[in-house]
Amino acid sequence: MAGENSSVTVEPEKERLLNQHKEKHFTAGDIVRDIIIGVSDGLTVPFALAAGLSGANASSSIVITAGIAEVAAGAISMGLGGYLAAKSEADHYARELKREQEEIISVPDTEAAEVAEILAEYGVEPHEYAPVVNALRKRPQAWLDFMMKFELGLEKPDPRRALQSAFNIAIAYIMGGLVPLLPYMFIPRAKDAMVASVVITIAALLIFGYAKGYFTGNKPVKSALQTALIGAIASAAAFGIAKVVHP
Repeated sequence: MAGENSSVTVEPEKERLLNQHKEKHFTAGDIVRDIIIGVSDGLTVPFALAAGLSGANASSSIVITAGIAEVAAGAISMGLGGYLAAKSEADHYARELKREQEEIISVPDTEAAEVAEILAEYGVEPHEYAPVVNALRKRPQAWLDFMMKFELGLEKPDPRRALQSAFNIAIAYIMGGLVPLLPYMFIPRAKDAMVASVVITIAALLIFGYAKGYFTGNKPVKSALQTALIGAIASAAAFGIAKVVHP
């Protein structure tokens, strides 16, 4: 079934128009999503940890040791989470694909009626969609693809997606997590390093938030301010709690 009708025939004039028109849609959504998840947590969690340890009067060396340990553990945890999420998505698609294949074979008339119903929802009249339904019934693989996309709303996942997601999120987390720790590597006194860490990390959160808003279609300035505010609240809370527990 998978090998049937793999080629698509397009009229020469339409093919010429398609070749002339270059789509400019953003297509790296999965990668951007991974980077957003990784960098967002990577900037915020170690930032809050470093602020909390500074509030507890820890030395810069302790902050660095604890911070690097947290970045390593966080990268593994976040990467594993991304892997399991992508793997679950792929498993779900495989289960639904198998079920849809069985239904096309066992109840083809019902599945054909579902195709007609889907097309009717787009305003296509019965005399217009009847040839489409008949054409799909002659092409099982195309019929299956149609049902997966338009009935179930599922796109075939990249088989490499799980590992790619794990890698992307883990690397993004490490890159984000090292930012608030950098001042502690060069400034021995933790409280002085914390001030530099706050300035650098807030700047990084603003830049990251702006980029996130730009690539996701939201207002970049609003996204930048929201992202920086979340990071500032997290670090302030950690610092305050540490001061209360360890004056």
